[in-house]
Amino acid sequence: MVVPLLSVHIKSLGASPTTAGVIGSLYGVLQLFSSTVVGCWSDVVGRQHSLLVCILLSALGYLLLGISSSVLLVAIARIPVGIFKHTLSISRALLSDLVLERERPLVIGKLNTASNVGFILGPMVGGYLTELEGGFYITSFICFSIFILNAGLVWIFPWNDTNLSRMKNSQQTSNRFPSDLLKKAKNKLQETPTSNGAISPKAMTWQLWIQIVSVLRGMENVIFSEMWDIFLVRFLMALAAMLYHSNFILAIEERFGMKPRLTGYIISYSSALGALAGFVLGPIMRLYKHNTFTILLHSSVLTCVLLLLYSTALSIWVVIFCSTFLSFSTAVGRISITDLQLTVGGTQASGTLIGLGQSVTAVGRIIAPLLSGIVQEFSPCGPPSLGAALAFVAVLIMVLNKPRYSNNQSAKLKSQ
Repeated sequence: MVVPLLSVHIKSLGASPTTAGVIGSLYGVLQLFSSTVVGCWSDVVGRQHSLLVCILLSALGYLLLGISSSVLLVAIARIPVGIFKHTLSISRALLSDLVLERERPLVIGKLNTASNVGFILGPMVGGYLTELEGGFYITSFICFSIFILNAGLVWIFPWNDTNLSRMKNSQQTSNRFPSDLLKKAKNKLQETPTSNGAISPKAMTWQLWIQIVSVLRGMENVIFSEMWDIFLVRFLMALAAMLYHSNFILAIEERFGMKPRLTGYIISYSSALGALAGFVLGPIMRLYKHNTFTILLHSSVLTCVLLLLYSTALSIWVVIFCSTFLSFSTAVGRISITDLQLTVGGTQASGTLIGLGQSVTAVGRIIAPLLSGIVQEFSPCGPPSLGAALAFVAVLIMVLNKPRYSNNQSAKLKSQ
């Protein structure tokens, strides 16, 4: 609701377009560096506490935005949102804690569908409200109220079963990655005296130190694991999809002379189909016998072929055909790569894995506009052609590693 109106509001405060762009980029940069840390922190302290903190601090950011009367206050308001607005990632990690591995892609797909509906309706509602007097401030306060409502829902959520699961996962993580520094901190915490059941400042300091050490250990073990190829595939496929979207309106106008209004209809049509992709995942999973790696491989091949076909299309109907199936292939691919990360990495580090995946995608968002601008100097078909080449490299990586992941996933499915 707020993001499409933010640059207009910043300019209305007297800022230059460059300043508006810098403030807009601030959110992406903060998300890039904070997503892995916050995800790992949710593995350490639990989903309830991390969700509450993230929701409340994000609400604070929108509250500050609702009272912003200067460019400086707008920039300050974007800081807590950029650092802590990872509620969707933590929700995915929470769902991975609650459901069986066989059911996880279906549940994550439905969550993605719900969030996509929000992305479709949000700009429409925000655009309507901004036409009212003080519309931007009204929109910001509505977002603040929604986050407070979400915090209340998280607070009343029945956490008994999930807390038990998190305790078991923490024990698995501790046994798997022993740390002398972490053991020393826990011993110090046990030795710290308490008065009348209250936690002393020294005990709180040691608890904070334990969390910091645990977060750093979890990030180290994931970053230096043997999952580099999965994250590389995620990066390449995300970058390929972003290159396709980066110049879609301009390319359609230059290649077919189509007006932006009609191109907007095609984009809305594709977005609606992408939102519905979560509902068709169930039959796909049954068809592939819940083999997520094969689904990811085939969806990536389809994406590669469709990008190549789109870049060489001579008719607008071929473009619509490609957009239709790209909506499904990219949506199914995103769900599959997330599930594969959790299958290989283990659910005890689901927050860290999902957070690192978001960071990888954020790097693609930074690089895509630059690459798109460079290749557009040669041809309007350059970005999708480069995207097809990147998708082809991702397919090659998956083919070379197919025996390792296929055997690993088959063993886990048989154990359920």
